[in-house]
Amino acid sequence: MGEYEKSGVISGQAFGRIGVGITGLLAATALSLSMLSADAWGAAEGHQTESIIPPEATKVEHDPNLFGDDPNYEDKPYDPQAQYEIYGAKRPAPTPRPALELGRPQYQEGPFQPGINIIGERNLVFPALAIYGDVKTAVEYNDNGNDERGQIAVDANLDIDLKLTGTERIHALVEPFDRDGNATRYEFFGDDKDQGEEQINGNIEALFFEGDVGQIASGLMDRDAGFDLPIAFGLMPIIFQNGVWVDEIFTGAAFTIAAKNSPALTISNMDFTFFAGIDQVENPAILDGNGKRAKHNLDVYGVAGFVEAMEGYWEFGYGRLEGNDGFDDQSFNSLTVAFSKRYSSWLSNSARVIWTFGQDRDNGADQTADGFVFLLENSLITHLPSTLVPYANFFIGLDRPQPLTDNTGLLKNTGITFENPGITNFPKLNDSAQDAFGGAIGVQYLFDLHQQIVVEAATSQRIGGFSANRAVPGDEYAVGFRYQLPIAPEWIVRADGIYGWREDNEDIRGVRLELRRKF
Repeated sequence: MGEYEKSGVISGQAFGRIGVGITGLLAATALSLSMLSADAWGAAEGHQTESIIPPEATKVEHDPNLFGDDPNYEDKPYDPQAQYEIYGAKRPAPTPRPALELGRPQYQEGPFQPGINIIGERNLVFPALAIYGDVKTAVEYNDNGNDERGQIAVDANLDIDLKLTGTERIHALVEPFDRDGNATRYEFFGDDKDQGEEQINGNIEALFFEGDVGQIASGLMDRDAGFDLPIAFGLMPIIFQNGVWVDEIFTGAAFTIAAKNSPALTISNMDFTFFAGIDQVENPAILDGNGKRAKHNLDVYGVAGFVEAMEGYWEFGYGRLEGNDGFDDQSFNSLTVAFSKRYSSWLSNSARVIWTFGQDRDNGADQTADGFVFLLENSLITHLPSTLVPYANFFIGLDRPQPLTDNTGLLKNTGITFENPGITNFPKLNDSAQDAFGGAIGVQYLFDLHQQIVVEAATSQRIGGFSANRAVPGDEYAVGFRYQLPIAPEWIVRADGIYGWREDNEDIRGVRLELRRKF
């Protein structure tokens, strides 16, 4: 008996195991009865019938020595440590709790209080309010070639989550120390330093509802609706293809046709999500009159899906970014497809393609969104598959490919030297993949899952001759590292560094130390 059984309280998980056991016992009994020969039943009724034992089955003589009584442990005291040893001596990991938690707590053990019947017994209300997030403080030295600054900066994410039922909630995000991507900071070093600036911001960065129409209908009708239809609407985050194709918070709506399968096509699971955004849509290729990314003159709509088939994972999507009020000629289409699979016991691979097309500029202006990018992500499966992960990621981009909607570039997942890890303008290699090829080779080691170190070398090589208008005017090379250490369940220390050599441009370098507090 486990701890919950001894104390007279059965957790939801233990109760589920009991339910499964009873169901299995009934199923086994029914199967045994169905396999009895018709002769036996016929004999009981005084007549003979044909046997129903299938021809591929073989009768085996009964051996009573193969059966015995269940073991008896009445003479052995209960040993809780021995119960832990069954599962490798694992214990619940200590996790930080939200700063405010009212109503039903999240990720806690049962028993739970009964729900409230407001919208039907099949969709009970379990009200809960939680406020959680993190605060990051970083000291950085950033030299982007033409801009050198030493600074201390602070940023925070404040999530406000109002749970209504098991499937419906309202969620908000506030970033009180960030305005338009600029964190509150004080600059104390460097040729280009300023005094710094407070970026106090009370604006809501996200506010949306998400739920399941099927569950809502089941509650209102007091019977099973027979379908699932997840939906979301409001100022909401959308992420597809690990954020490479879509990674944005915009005002819009989405719904998903979920959990479908096709035995004929050997598809075990597939989803299709339809989405649209009408405000706060951004793209690196479309700038306003001040040279900043336009936010209020773009619409986006499209469909994204995934299919589990061919012993792998397919992702695909089509989207249209539509410009309005002077941005009409910058509209474009985007197609993407990706396939991820583990090959034998030595390689995990993802191959990803994004094609940007259909932009028609006025008056012969240069296109800003047209082209193709191929991304190849590989990680080796070593003798320490969970902790030692060598990786080699590559890319090739032709013309000017773009994400469908995002405020960063296409290469942020290619390597740590292509991403900005900080809350300020930390140096990085060009992440646009415009007329360039290259990649990143590195290794990640997680020790005993209590700390992380990543070391990487990367390059971006231009395709074609020199042009001052190119996103990558010359070849680039960089080495980088990252180290993270949780010093307590709520606290994480992180260090990053980069040095980059750039042809036809000044070199870049940066180092940073960050302290993160989760709550």
